[in-house]
Amino acid sequence: MKPATDPRVIIRHCAEYDPPRIRQIIREGLEELRIRPLGRTLVKPNIVCSGDQFQHAYTRPEFAEGVLLALKDVGEGSMTELAIGERCGITVPTRVTFEQSGYQEMIKRVPGVKRYFFEEETQVEIRLSHPGRLRDYVFTPEPVAKADFFVNIPKFKAHPWTTVTFAMKNYIGIQDDRHRLIDHDHRLNEKVADLQHIIQPQFMAIDAIIAGEGRMLTPKPKRLNLIIMGNNQVAFDAACCAIAGVRAREVEHVRLAEERGFGTTDLEKIHFSGDVTLEEARNRAKGFEVGLVRVEKYFEGTKISAYAGPPPEPGRTDYCWGGCPGAIEEAMEILRAYDQQADEKMPRLHVVFGAFLGPIDAKPGEKVIFIGDCAAWSGTLGSELVQIRSTYTPREKKDPYCAKHDDIYSKMAAVTAKLAKAKFKSHLRLEGCPVSVAEQVLALVVLAGTKNPYFAPDQVASFNKGYLGWRAASVLRRALGQPYQIHGPCPRGHAAPEV
Repeated sequence: MKPATDPRVIIRHCAEYDPPRIRQIIREGLEELRIRPLGRTLVKPNIVCSGDQFQHAYTRPEFAEGVLLALKDVGEGSMTELAIGERCGITVPTRVTFEQSGYQEMIKRVPGVKRYFFEEETQVEIRLSHPGRLRDYVFTPEPVAKADFFVNIPKFKAHPWTTVTFAMKNYIGIQDDRHRLIDHDHRLNEKVADLQHIIQPQFMAIDAIIAGEGRMLTPKPKRLNLIIMGNNQVAFDAACCAIAGVRAREVEHVRLAEERGFGTTDLEKIHFSGDVTLEEARNRAKGFEVGLVRVEKYFEGTKISAYAGPPPEPGRTDYCWGGCPGAIEEAMEILRAYDQQADEKMPRLHVVFGAFLGPIDAKPGEKVIFIGDCAAWSGTLGSELVQIRSTYTPREKKDPYCAKHDDIYSKMAAVTAKLAKAKFKSHLRLEGCPVSVAEQVLALVVLAGTKNPYFAPDQVASFNKGYLGWRAASVLRRALGQPYQIHGPCPRGHAAPEV
């Protein structure tokens, strides 16, 4: 699928999450753009997380319902399948977010819509050949690889790693956990740009009725009362950047996609229409708070002191915007959402990222946590000489064929055991590249004794139901002899991938 060469963006007013009204707006947008869905049509929302604490983090089900109904209106007779699919945030089964967000009930209201949980589907190898790629192949779920018509319906949000998350950043959800974490580091923007080569959407519509600012998982609500539609992903994200007060070419994955020929960020070359002008949309979003807060600044005034040195591959960047530092910021916001006393319960901690060269001002009894494979430091903690060496695996040795997945209970057990072993030590290390938000949440829960989000009364029943459903689906797939990942033998003698 090639991107449209006549970039158009439609900006419409929509005051409420009213499916019939959204249906009408989307249908009129499709008709104005002369777009008709066909064949296997797949809709990709952003449901990174769900529940009352995250209600402004995901594409609302009412919005998705309006989109699905409009696609049925316009594409009747030309579609062989209409489906919606997603892989939510790391470790949580997508079944859980579909239920907690209201997507399960919404799908029942739209006859004939198929549902895909991307981590439960066969993963298909996609070869890459463009200059500047991070690797020669990536994996994506079979429904994405075989879609004839792809629709991207993201959430209008800020992001602590990539500044904003609109259409292109939503592509992180077209990979399962194992492949999603590969290159989710200081070159995350390049990874997002590489994923654009898998598939291009013919239609985009973003939920900007209530946008999310400041964070990714726990954003603050900002009412914009907008639905933005388009036919070219780069132009679409450029328009959203302009509305948010961000220069599109300063968002690296947008700039890279433009340079690779996927579209233009030049607003003069984009045809705008709708009942809201670009200038009025900008006024509605005035003061929109984006991400990109360094971890040292984020923890100022708290009981946690952060230290960040440069990641591997010197010369590219002095900070890992796409990995562990941003993950601990999101982890802390999640703890605060579930436990109002999280900051009070937190002991004095010191967290270290990258190759840090300066002193660590840790008093006796204050734990120092070195987070991530690339963490490196040499110095004295109290009277103890400590030397932490980088265990970072070079990018070329990380083979997607051999990536493995650890579920949340495995991570929970591993983190708990590691912290118990280091209970009376001055420091410990959390390994991974990156160390996920989930793992950092679990580590802080154990260290601070805060409420565990995974065991919250409003979460535990639906979480375990979704977890068991995912495990059962995985066992059934193996029993039927269906491949989870299409590939040959795992190179270099590694164990074959498992679910």
